Amino acid sequence: MTKFAIVGCGHIGKRHAKHIINHPQAELVGMYDLLMEASENLSKEYGGVAFASYDELLLSDAEIINVCTPNGSHHNLTVQALNAGKNVLVEKPMSIKKTHCERMIKAALDNGKNLFVVKQNRFNPPVQAVKNMIELGALGEIFSVVVNGYWNRNEQYYKQSEWRGTLELDGGTLFTQFSHFVDILYYLFGDIEVIAGTCVNANHKGLIEFEDTGHFVFKLKESNGIGSLNYTTTSFEKNLEGSICIFAENGTIKIGGQYLNTIEYQSTNGLDIIDLPVIDKANDYGFYAGSMSNHDKVIDNVIQSLNGREKIMTNAYDGLKVVEIIESFYAVSKSQ
Repeated sequence: MTKFAIVGCGHIGKRHAKHIINHPQAELVGMYDLLMEASENLSKEYGGVAFASYDELLLSDAEIINVCTPNGSHHNLTVQALNAGKNVLVEKPMSIKKTHCERMIKAALDNGKNLFVVKQNRFNPPVQAVKNMIELGALGEIFSVVVNGYWNRNEQYYKQSEWRGTLELDGGTLFTQFSHFVDILYYLFGDIEVIAGTCVNANHKGLIEFEDTGHFVFKLKESNGIGSLNYTTTSFEKNLEGSICIFAENGTIKIGGQYLNTIEYQSTNGLDIIDLPVIDKANDYGFYAGSMSNHDKVIDNVIQSLNGREKIMTNAYDGLKVVEIIESFYAVSKSQ
């Protein structure tokens, strides 16, 4: 049995706990949160010890620590766990600064431990199908890519937790809402060079310390194709879509839905993607929905990787690259 412990007992921590206890090869041994009540509630619902401090949790027999806290706290908690001889699964984004990610990777290497990053949308069947086509060269030359994320985040969302909307702990809309989109862009097409773009706070003034809308243009370094990223959390009342349109030598494909969970359009040279499993359940947080609910697959991949049966789906270097790309978007916006 692989023994897990959770730090951060909010919505995401609960999701991790659910999938840990449902996995036949996993055991939840403990949890910790700054709010003792949150730790105790999670313990009552899913089992495991509610520890009074993070130091006490790190002295437990847990093999891997799941870091499910606000973005800006990921790096310190991760480094602490790695230095205590634990493996770590850290929620997205890996951190909100590249330098923090580098520190986390160094701690993993210094201590000979594994550092996993949650990027559950990589498991979406359409994403996997397109990834396979690209790796086989079936699409030929990639001409252009258009990434769109049109979501809603309202006043209730930001007032639900004090850290949301802050630069120190949230970091920005690209980090919290759309890092998955940046990750899939990197996962499918490799590194990019941001050419131009801008972002603004159009409809969340007084609620957040950063942008809610952005538009950028970039180059794909591996194919010399061009692309654009367009995102907002101002979609009226509800999420509209999350999509990636690919224009290539041998086909045009749109991965769509709200959460990159369907093939909305395809016209290919006999390469149409068919018979994909239907996965249409997003993470449901009551009055809003997040990305796809694939945390069960993330937990399973961690267990299989630790036991030498699978490759890590999202390694620490991938997590760092996503943060680096997001920083480059923001840097270009500030320079315009």
